[in-house]
Amino acid sequence: MSDPLLKARRLSRAFGDLQAVDKLSFEIPGGQVWGFIGPNGAGKTTTMRILATLDLPDRGNAWIDGVSVLEDPASVRKRIGFMSDQFAPYGNLTVHEYLDFFARACGLVGRDRLQTVRDVAGFCQLTEFRQRPANRLSKGMGQRLHLAKTLLHDPRLLILDEPASGLDPRARIEFRELIRTLADDGKGVFISSHILAELSETCDGVVVIERGKLVVAGTIAEVARFAGDQQRVRVETVGTTEAALRFFAVQPQCRELREHEDSELSFAFDGDRSAMAELLARATAAGIRITSFRSEVADLESIFMRTTSGRLH
Repeated sequence: MSDPLLKARRLSRAFGDLQAVDKLSFEIPGGQVWGFIGPNGAGKTTTMRILATLDLPDRGNAWIDGVSVLEDPASVRKRIGFMSDQFAPYGNLTVHEYLDFFARACGLVGRDRLQTVRDVAGFCQLTEFRQRPANRLSKGMGQRLHLAKTLLHDPRLLILDEPASGLDPRARIEFRELIRTLADDGKGVFISSHILAELSETCDGVVVIERGKLVVAGTIAEVARFAGDQQRVRVETVGTTEAALRFFAVQPQCRELREHEDSELSFAFDGDRSAMAELLARATAAGIRITSFRSEVADLESIFMRTTSGRLH
């Protein structure tokens, strides 16, 4: 396996008697979206600020692309894009002027700066708003501008603190598509949100914390297994499910078969993605006429309720 893009080891941060982050360790790879969830006051924002070099841990360390946030914060800042949960654009600048200002702050000059501003504005669908005052955008367009500013220096890791907060359903869907595109392009995305349904549809993995401590970290399937939520596979067949039920009933990794309406059945499955592909190949070879074969997405709300107690500091 390649080295993780983000690695945190025993991060701790206290504010007086309040232990906001307590020996927190986890890591995430590049090219994936990982959620960061926990109750209010769990230490998410403090952790993100440490990773973004905006705060110092009392103990522990973290590395972004192999670079320590303590030993070389300047190099870390070139590798990350931090999007805080508050966006307050300058009122006397247009969208274009706002992006151009931050492009200059990133050290971009000449044609490179102009092209980067155009490209980022285009990716975030801000081109037609380039002459609009930055403080007169809708909530959704404001979040796009916030993200665009974060992307100007082409960071390897995006740290996004509640980026979908306050967005309407359409804006959330469009924002989620932008995040997925960035991950598919190779960037790592570490995103906190209270909208767990959104994370379920976006994230490859999740880090769960409570009272500053790690509860569990891993892929959605790994965390679901930790929480006791079984991976289920849903199968749709041509005609009746009788032959399919007989076949899956004798497969060693298939349990708890259930028959549904519309020629569908489901079962709990203990294997990984490779084992699932092999199972599908065997079923097809056995003459089972399958039109849909899919793993049901784990319910992050259920995982959250099972893994956290809701205790506050």
